[in-house]
Amino acid sequence: MKKWIIIFSLPIFLAGAASAAEPLDTDGDGLVDAQEIQFKTDLNNPDTDGDGYVDGLEVRRGFDPLSKEPKKLVKSILIDTKKQELYQQLNGITIRTHTVSTGKPSMPTPKGAFTIANKHPRAWSRMYGLWMPFWMGISGTRAGIHELPEWPSGYKEGANHLGLAVSHGCVRVGVVAAEILYNWTEVGTKVVIK
Repeated sequence: MKKWIIIFSLPIFLAGAASAAEPLDTDGDGLVDAQEIQFKTDLNNPDTDGDGYVDGLEVRRGFDPLSKEPKKLVKSILIDTKKQELYQQLNGITIRTHTVSTGKPSMPTPKGAFTIANKHPRAWSRMYGLWMPFWMGISGTRAGIHELPEWPSGYKEGANHLGLAVSHGCVRVGVVAAEILYNWTEVGTKVVIK
């Protein structure tokens, strides 16, 4: 017996800047209408594929909301160094946007196509003597994606630098955003930096 599973009362994915008005979610499935259009789901049916799971839950867990059979969507990360933004994507569709701080001109963030090589919840930088929480190493480089650096005293550095290219080559992400991104990302996830 199939039954509806509705966990979210508010939209779960917001791409771009938040507006004063709440994004529209016509069918209340946790996927805002703008993303329903991108995923080609039915704006008026919370369970487009009829498999018993609402579209927003399927997308949140990385499954195709158009397939009755469990079919994973491809996760990827796109980082735009000009805009200082990181995009979490499923099948090339942005599901979350985060403001970041990439490398300063004298120590730029490497550009190209990479993968997440490793992860550590609280990596230590011997070179700089600080913690890099929610570390995700970028393959073939010494750079990584991580939360704002944390000094041994507990002081978080760089919250006011988000949106500016001031790091030593890594991609710094805000406190809440870094944990969301870390928990979502798997080793091997494709990363494109432009």
